[in-house]
Amino acid sequence: MEKVVIIGIGLIGGSFAKGIRRLYPAAKITGLDTNETHLDQAMALRLIDEKANGDTLSDADTILVSIPVDAMVTELPKILEQVNEDCLVIDAGSTKALVCETISEHPKRRNFLACHPIAGTEFSGPEASFDGLYEGKTNIICEVEKTAFKLQERALDLFQKLGMRIRYMNPGAHDKHIAYVSHLSHISSFMLGKTVIEKERNERDIFDMAGSGFESTVRLAKSSPDMWTPIFEQNKENVIETLKEYIQNLETFKKMMEEGDFEGIYNEMNNTNRIKQILEGIPLTKTLD
Repeated sequence: MEKVVIIGIGLIGGSFAKGIRRLYPAAKITGLDTNETHLDQAMALRLIDEKANGDTLSDADTILVSIPVDAMVTELPKILEQVNEDCLVIDAGSTKALVCETISEHPKRRNFLACHPIAGTEFSGPEASFDGLYEGKTNIICEVEKTAFKLQERALDLFQKLGMRIRYMNPGAHDKHIAYVSHLSHISSFMLGKTVIEKERNERDIFDMAGSGFESTVRLAKSSPDMWTPIFEQNKENVIETLKEYIQNLETFKKMMEEGDFEGIYNEMNNTNRIKQILEGIPLTKTLD
């Protein structure tokens, strides 16, 4: 790995750059971002060696595209048009179906590996990046068979060195499942934050009385609306379906409260406690299934 281009120098792109810097010290890392401040910060933090120029994409051997998913649909075909035949292009988008559909007939489809690293924090921008973000995290790969085999091997070697687990999934299944385990979590956090802000007009009361439980639950409400609005738009049908089921569970809980059915409430919580065992049972080693 000699010439790496990162398109979108935020938390995801910047953390990728730090991993590359550690694993491949001789690699030249170039950045491209519509936000000039992000590029300047990335240069100051030594995440990148230089800003992109006209020849950057055609010379690259590896490109990470880490931009909002609405921009991904527009820009990815243009990016693929410029790369050489040995260049690996990977993305980090939280939705996969529309992206994969958009470039399905692209002449350089074989250069692209559709990825979704399940990694991140509630913070954004180059200054939020850190080496080790991807350690132990799952990376979902879609339509791997459409990527040139030698580029698959290169990508898998990189992901393994970054400490990632690998899961293979078709784009439709990815978007359906991720709506439950990621997108719904963000909506819940945003709406909890909204409810508290509207009810507790005194900001000092919120600050003084909010415990660690509230803080951890509402943490995702600090996430970027610029990133998440397009995700909800692209995965609209799946998100609506998850919301229907979530709202039904809330209505059931509310009804039990109204009826004083605290045995039912206990059973609901007790049955749901098994989520702890499920999450603790996730293996820390790389899996290929």
